[in-house]
Amino acid sequence: MASTTEESTAKIVASRSSVIESIRGCGLSGIRVNKEELKRKLSIPKYLRHAIRDSIKSKDVNATVERYREGNSSGREEAPEGPMVVFVNSRSGGRHGPELKERLQQLMGSEQVFDLSDVKPYEFVQYGMGCLEKLAELGDFCAKDTRDKLRIMVAGGDGTVGWVLGSLAELHTQGREPVPPVAVIPLGTGNDLSRAFGWGGSFPFAWKSAVKRSLLRAITGPVCRLDSWHLLVSMPGGEVVDPPHSLKPTEECSLDQAYLWLPCFEHTLLHDSYAFDGAVGFRIGIIIVKDWDDPWTLQSLTIEGELPEKVNCYEGVFYNYFSIGMDAQVAYGFHHLRNEKPYLAQGPISNKLIYSGYTCTQGWFLTPCISNPSLRGLKNILRMHVKKVNCSEWEHIPVPKSVRAIVALNLNSYASGRNPWGSPKPEYLEKKGFVEAHVDDGLLEIFGLKQGWHASFVMVDLISAKHIAQAAAIRLEVRGGEWKESFMQMDGEPWKQPISKEYSSFVEIKRVPYQSLMINGE
Repeated sequence: MASTTEESTAKIVASRSSVIESIRGCGLSGIRVNKEELKRKLSIPKYLRHAIRDSIKSKDVNATVERYREGNSSGREEAPEGPMVVFVNSRSGGRHGPELKERLQQLMGSEQVFDLSDVKPYEFVQYGMGCLEKLAELGDFCAKDTRDKLRIMVAGGDGTVGWVLGSLAELHTQGREPVPPVAVIPLGTGNDLSRAFGWGGSFPFAWKSAVKRSLLRAITGPVCRLDSWHLLVSMPGGEVVDPPHSLKPTEECSLDQAYLWLPCFEHTLLHDSYAFDGAVGFRIGIIIVKDWDDPWTLQSLTIEGELPEKVNCYEGVFYNYFSIGMDAQVAYGFHHLRNEKPYLAQGPISNKLIYSGYTCTQGWFLTPCISNPSLRGLKNILRMHVKKVNCSEWEHIPVPKSVRAIVALNLNSYASGRNPWGSPKPEYLEKKGFVEAHVDDGLLEIFGLKQGWHASFVMVDLISAKHIAQAAAIRLEVRGGEWKESFMQMDGEPWKQPISKEYSSFVEIKRVPYQSLMINGE
């Protein structure tokens, strides 16, 4: 009885927190911000703004630096308290994108506000920030101070924020530090990155005053760290895939240790091939048998031949989640429906209604498993291995039979603010070998969703998802058979992944060595 009371109290607290977040998001709380004072705190000196603008426009740092190197020759110009650049996705947020852009330009100058349809984040990183760095090298202390104190605000959805974070990550690889931290004005549908760092889940109604407060918080807010995750997809050459913007082709395709699943047959040490749900596997060489009683034991092996002559590889980085299965299939269908009929989705609320309705048409709620093998659980096509924290060995994790979608989650916010992992009690964590989940702990929380009814109860916080594992690295092997394709997505960008009947495809996820920097808006 006591535990039931505690759960009820927890749900009441969660509901109150949700209401408070909504009020904050609507701009009904907070102090008044003086427009002119805010502008003084934000505005970069005019000569630097023009230098940044011209460097980006000409795509040549050196060509413009000479024109502005004497801009602060008197030494009187000083960097503002919080120099800031804002990227606006004018296509997000319905009608609010263009209006927000105009408002921001009034508050801080047009040269500090970039429409992503005109200026890409990597162009600003390469040429805009490069211009400040070049002037700093020439002895311009104002340029150096501006570069060191620079912060970034992103007005858009999770995909837009990830795009900017990915471009800023190039500063790490090029040794150009410090890396500016990022704040968010939520304009997307889910806005889970925005929620996770205290910037709210939706664009506020009283947005003109809320924007001023958001800019002020972006100047003074503490900086937090966010794990970034590198994803590599390897598939047999010849397979046709239409990857999302977040996945790019790559020539380098080196997977970790050669561990594969294969059947063990007594008195047999060499197999030309193996069958699994109609799929033909690799021809393999020496087998180290560990358990003759288990027909599907993980073996260490060397690969002799019958490997594809050509391999296609794609790579990308995600910050919130990667998933495979039914949820990605629904997201893929909704994505294409929205592109074909954009008039159906004019804002976050209509998007969610259409998404919910479309889910019901995809067979997640009513699954004719006997007559339609393509709707069976992921166990039929998927083998999963993980590396746990501070461990160099891959460990096989069985895929639960009933699971039809698997999600590897980095944030504590998923699908518009839900937390499917929940808040397990300390004794449960200890029993399962888990730790409390954080966005900078170097771990992904892996959970499963069963049929649509189970997913629906998870999304309304009535139950937790099926806990599977916590991992510092993940390796998925996908095989064909009666399945011709699977569906995957990362950070809301879905794609259709073909499955070969002859060879396996692999997905490998590892943490990026450096972390992204976010500004806490709470």
